[in-house]
Amino acid sequence: MLEEEYSPARRRPFHLRRIEPPEAPFSYEIRPATARDLPDVRAIYDHYVVNTMVTLDTEVKSLRQWRSTFAYVTRLGLPFLVAVSPTGQVLGYAICEPWIQKRAYRFTAEESIYLRPASTGKGLGKALLSALIDAGRQAGLKQLLAVVADSGAESSLALHASLGFKETGRMGRVAQKFGRWIGTVMLQKSIR
Repeated sequence: MLEEEYSPARRRPFHLRRIEPPEAPFSYEIRPATARDLPDVRAIYDHYVVNTMVTLDTEVKSLRQWRSTFAYVTRLGLPFLVAVSPTGQVLGYAICEPWIQKRAYRFTAEESIYLRPASTGKGLGKALLSALIDAGRQAGLKQLLAVVADSGAESSLALHASLGFKETGRMGRVAQKFGRWIGTVMLQKSIR
């Protein structure tokens, strides 16, 4: 039998068709991180350590290390923000940490931003990084730096460029992960 000889597929009457509920809109709240958020922050970061070259860390951090980082940046008055869903799930985080441990650099911080994989591509990264810039300004920071892998992190480079970060330098083949050599791109934004 030829394809055109098949009778057309029957459709259910309208009143018997299953109607899929509309997908809930993507919504979130950005707020300062708390100690209770750290297990979720750790899980988000661990994904990138284990599966990507977005971070050049090769070993996951323990919850104890995250608590220490949280206490340190809190003591310094540096921002550590989380984006949470209406149900309270942490969708991503952004943090400022001292760039160099010398007093002369106290107005300069290195920022990091990571999103839960299911939360990427929805504008959350830009909103979270914008909030971090504002929080950094309020904390008295003057310069924000980002160190981004030169391969596998194209969306991060584009995000930073969209918010006014300028490339200030590149270093080639300075790190090795997954058996590959990786370079870094240094980005900087004045937030006076």
